[in-house]
Amino acid sequence: MTGLYYEEFEVGQTIEHEKRRTVSESDNQRFCDMTMNQQPLHLDAEFAGDSQFGERLVNGLYTMSLAVGLSVPDTTDGTIVANLSYDDVSHPNPVFHGDTLRAQTTVLDKRETSDGERGVVTMKVEMFNQDDDLVCEFERTALSLKREFAADADDA
Repeated sequence: MTGLYYEEFEVGQTIEHEKRRTVSESDNQRFCDMTMNQQPLHLDAEFAGDSQFGERLVNGLYTMSLAVGLSVPDTTDGTIVANLSYDDVSHPNPVFHGDTLRAQTTVLDKRETSDGERGVVTMKVEMFNQDDDLVCEFERTALSLKREFAADADDA
């Protein structure tokens, strides 16, 4: 377990996630297949070649999911009760096959639950490509364990 307990999050704290991922054509193809998304802009080289982008784009939901995956070890791995929401998602720049992506998380807000045993943490997750262009951003809100009550959650 490497995630942070509620008490360890600080509003304004920015966490640079060290893991990166170079997105392959196979990653994009498999994600589209698994989610049954047959958008030709993701899958059809000829169709995408005639678009304003000139080539296939990586599925935006894959990009967002990857951002979550890259951020989990440093934020909520083993310390989360539940993801509550993903809000204000945007994709300001496209992602292409071969792009290497990295993520960072900034803690926007936190508050204890009414019973005082957990806390709600809102984070802004940003994903950048190898040129430091912002390719995806969103707010993620999680229900987080407090350290003193974590053993109780493990016993449940």
